[in-house]
Amino acid sequence: MKIAFFELEEWEKDYIRKNLKGHTLVFVDDKLTKETVAKAKECDAAAVFIYSKIDKDAINRLPKLRFIATMSTGYDHIDITAAKKRKIAVSNVPTYGENTVAEHTFALILALSRRIADSAERTRHGDFTLDGLRGFDLKGKTIGVVGTGHIGIHVIRIARGFEMNVIAFDVKKDATAAKRLGFRYVDFDTLLKSSDIITLHCPYNKATRHMINSGNVGKVKKGAMLINTARGGLIETVALLKALNNGTISAAGLDVLEEECNIKEEKQLLSKDFEKECDLRTMLENHMLLNNKNVIITPHNAFNSKEALVRILNTTIENINAFAKKKPVNVVD
Repeated sequence: MKIAFFELEEWEKDYIRKNLKGHTLVFVDDKLTKETVAKAKECDAAAVFIYSKIDKDAINRLPKLRFIATMSTGYDHIDITAAKKRKIAVSNVPTYGENTVAEHTFALILALSRRIADSAERTRHGDFTLDGLRGFDLKGKTIGVVGTGHIGIHVIRIARGFEMNVIAFDVKKDATAAKRLGFRYVDFDTLLKSSDIITLHCPYNKATRHMINSGNVGKVKKGAMLINTARGGLIETVALLKALNNGTISAAGLDVLEEECNIKEEKQLLSKDFEKECDLRTMLENHMLLNNKNVIITPHNAFNSKEALVRILNTTIENINAFAKKKPVNVVD
């Protein structure tokens, strides 16, 4: 096939050239737009990220197009109805960073439980005293995992390695995983009351917005730690501030904040187009939680590992090769 790739960095182009053989490859630095769509006019397939809008007009301008590979989980930048009418298959990248985000979750937990940031800052200034640096063991503690999808299950695996007790809440229970990994499901209030560490791994929607809020934060076990590597809107910021101030929550590890710009795909954060849309630096600099000594904030970086980004490319390559063999995989509907 002749395949047009849009929105790739140079290292991604090199990786595609090295690992995708038997096809003619066309690389377009910019996203697919009305101005750039002509560069794919002779192509059988297009590989894009979310800033490339493949609408009905774009599809009509690509007469030879038979396959679209989006290098993202979401696909609302593609007119699926128009693609179907043209019998154009569309594949996505269903998962790529579940272990990556889970590992970052535990990086935050360990940084807080062992006072890593405070310790490093103190020694950097030549102070080797231990006052105020006493941490606590994870072994034997209860971790409450909210959301037992791909990421939540990885968190549970890691927690079991630390010999932690694991409880979980999810509207869809995975009884097989619970039995295999040795955790149990509880209702949300019980999770709040029983967990030494609460970690959030669910999507953001109307049902989950402010799932930690002023009305229920008082139910949290006194002195518990709260971790959020999912979406900022899951936590009501004012409620978290009050809980930190009165000691209900002893510490928080946050990779996301409620005031963040609208983020559909984590990989957006690496795009120059996202930088134009959203000034995360200013938002972080002015955030009221930033200087709280019991809070660690990372800049929505949990997804950002070399391996996770390579997995996106590998899945895209797999999708292309599978379609070429007339056995498409990861097809969206």
